[in-house]
Amino acid sequence: MLPLLLASSSTYRRELLARLHLPFVCSSPDIDESHRPGESAIELVKRLAEQKARALADSHPAHLIIGSDQVAVLGEQIIGKPHTFEKAREQLMAASGASVTFLTGLALLNSQTGQCQVDCVPFTVHMRQLDQASIERYLRLEQPYDCAGSFKAEGLGVSLFQSTEGPDATSLIGLPLIRLIDMLLVEGVQIP
Repeated sequence: MLPLLLASSSTYRRELLARLHLPFVCSSPDIDESHRPGESAIELVKRLAEQKARALADSHPAHLIIGSDQVAVLGEQIIGKPHTFEKAREQLMAASGASVTFLTGLALLNSQTGQCQVDCVPFTVHMRQLDQASIERYLRLEQPYDCAGSFKAEGLGVSLFQSTEGPDATSLIGLPLIRLIDMLLVEGVQIP
């Protein structure tokens, strides 16, 4: 098996990939993550996932390189990481009683052959009706300012959900393992 490289500095993605019990290393690619004019959210995450993987191909020949990128979409608007309490409160107030779709782009590049598999895995969270006091309590407890959508689904953020739907709950955290396993199997990786 070619060595695995996760093209990310995300602790969330590292923890998810570790679930597969495969050895891997991490390296953070340096790419421009700007949204291009006219580019859909799906096109954006697929492009960025592939660019992240390809950015490390020259420095990691003969590797299977995993790239991933995620955006949250509320209505037609892409919502990113809030970074501040105020922005997180604003995002959660806007999402109250609505549905937020997380689009996770995934790429697996074989840097030896140049073959790259790319996909996008959607996951939708239907939010409860939230009041400002409960939002503020949640934000003070969990401080999810580095998470798109302003919540941590793997933590207390689940208390904000009415329901969820999608093919792979791990995509909500940032690395769709079910789809990644499909891609790894194509490359001859045996799991488990």
